[in-house]
Amino acid sequence: MPDYIIFYEWLMFAVRWLHVITAIAWIGSSFYFIALDLGLRKTPSLPPFAHGEEWQVHGGGFYHIQKYLVAPEFLPEHLTWFKWESYWTWFSGFMLLALVYYVGADIYLIDRNVLDLAQWQAILLSIASIVLGWVLYDGLCKSPIGNSTTGLMLVLFAILVAMSWGYTQLFTGRAAMLHMGAFTATIMAANVAMIIIPNQKIVVADLKAGKVPDAKYGKIAKQRSLHNNYLTLPVIFFMLSSHYPLAFATQWNWIIASLIFLVGVVIRHYFNTRHARKGNPHWTWAVAVILFIIIAWLSTAPKLPGSAGEEVASRAAEPFLAAEHFAAASLAVQTRCAMCHTAEPAWPGIYEAPKNVILDNDIAIANHAKDIAMQAGYAHAMPPGNVSEMTAEERALVVEWFREGSEQ
Repeated sequence: MPDYIIFYEWLMFAVRWLHVITAIAWIGSSFYFIALDLGLRKTPSLPPFAHGEEWQVHGGGFYHIQKYLVAPEFLPEHLTWFKWESYWTWFSGFMLLALVYYVGADIYLIDRNVLDLAQWQAILLSIASIVLGWVLYDGLCKSPIGNSTTGLMLVLFAILVAMSWGYTQLFTGRAAMLHMGAFTATIMAANVAMIIIPNQKIVVADLKAGKVPDAKYGKIAKQRSLHNNYLTLPVIFFMLSSHYPLAFATQWNWIIASLIFLVGVVIRHYFNTRHARKGNPHWTWAVAVILFIIIAWLSTAPKLPGSAGEEVASRAAEPFLAAEHFAAASLAVQTRCAMCHTAEPAWPGIYEAPKNVILDNDIAIANHAKDIAMQAGYAHAMPPGNVSEMTAEERALVVEWFREGSEQ
């Protein structure tokens, strides 16, 4: 039987693949319907109760689309519900969060230099914070503040900034950025599951019962859908951020996360304005570029320690430090990998440690035991192109060391 790490890596790959596929489907349909809604035209030929229509061409055919704020005079037998894309995006995302950050909490979630948490404490804080996000947001939307678009957005932005800072006081920089994505994506998915779809079902039930549906349900659903539209781009950034330490591994990572929301909002404002045929607000691109330059400047601040830090070994690292072949494996890693994976890389063209992974000391190597074994032992992905000429014997040694630590 192959070592469990092989199966585990493929499981994470499969879930990540599912997450990307469902996210593409959800984001694509969301962007399409917002653009369609904003581009609707009122014409004299509209049937009763129709709000607007749009003619589109795609794939060699023509489409004539009409929108009803409440419903048409008759309800067709077949309705296409757009909900499973969002449900599976959230579900697969949470599975990935659990597989990477909960199972690997000692390395990827907990930084003992920030806050020394037990695994169960860190996981509980993670789940509680994600649930809290939906409770706060939903309460705001249903409060008097929800009647003011500007007021609601300002309060929501203040909450997002506070959460950005708060996460950096609990978790690793990488986990903090990722949790901002999970926090926001949960709000978006819950909007669909808890508000938009239930409201649409109420309207459908009223129609079947011969009642006139209340237009408020459509209005509420539209508000939540618009919020999702503006939150989408920041969520995508946060989901990609774990690959870029310039985003998550600097002391101002929480400000970077906050500014990303503003960048996403102004970009979506440009497209929404265009789709509504209300002009071309090119100033939004200037604002987005300026904000992005500020973000790049903030990323030059001193770097945070690598995942779980180098000063304190994670609990998961302790068996690997005590393993019989640790000294030999550590020497191989520092000989073949540390010229790049160090605070000041010596390899030409490498200016910072890839993914902020530091491998120039024993504690750091033990902290990253699984990653080292996967990248340089089981697979030959590292060093890239084997530029440092890591031998087959050294790779076998790394695997043997990982097995020893895993069995303790």
